[in-house]
Amino acid sequence: MSARLSLNAISKRYDSEGQQVTALNEITLSLDEGEFLAIQGPSGSGKSTLLNICGLIDRPTSGNYHLNGIAIAQLNEQQRCTHRRQMIGFIFQRHQLIPAMTVYENIAYPLLLNNISPKKIRYEVEQILTTLDLMQRRKHLPKQLSGGERQRVGIARALIKRPQLVIADEPSASLDHQHAQTGLQLMRELNQTFSASFLIASHDPLVIDHCDRKISLLDGRMDDLS
Repeated sequence: MSARLSLNAISKRYDSEGQQVTALNEITLSLDEGEFLAIQGPSGSGKSTLLNICGLIDRPTSGNYHLNGIAIAQLNEQQRCTHRRQMIGFIFQRHQLIPAMTVYENIAYPLLLNNISPKKIRYEVEQILTTLDLMQRRKHLPKQLSGGERQRVGIARALIKRPQLVIADEPSASLDHQHAQTGLQLMRELNQTFSASFLIASHDPLVIDHCDRKISLLDGRMDDLS
């Protein structure tokens, strides 16, 4: 089994009010194809910074990052954007849905960006709407949804393009037990069918128990709990 992503001595430092703050301190981590990895740690431990670097949203101050064997530091901004759009799905804790788009349009948007045919888009979106119990909400705007419904839309949007890597920040936030189970089952189906890898920050025991391996972050340093 080959590594989906590989981090070697990744550090991230910020300047804050004239002082240097270390968010990540020499993180070395490998995530295999098809692996579920849980990240645990208190607020401020560096979880979000790590997710943003792995998702090509942020850049490390030092260290090396390879995604599918590609050295990320060698990519220009346009190449980073292409890799992010084609390879990575994001589940955000605060949903990040587009307010002016309906549920259907929000979920379909990643497929539109990847030039998928309208017929294929309609089929894929209707399938995932049915699975996540959202079909009756397909014409609603995000502001018309409950927090749990918005989270399910966020999960659907992240998984619809069958990404090779899914980065999830508290994916069960706002979900009741039944819908959390459904979301996790959908993630596992993507994981098993397409060898998708999952990097998940969570405090939820239900989510953590679904993961193959666990790491802990504290003050930007990593411990492997597996």
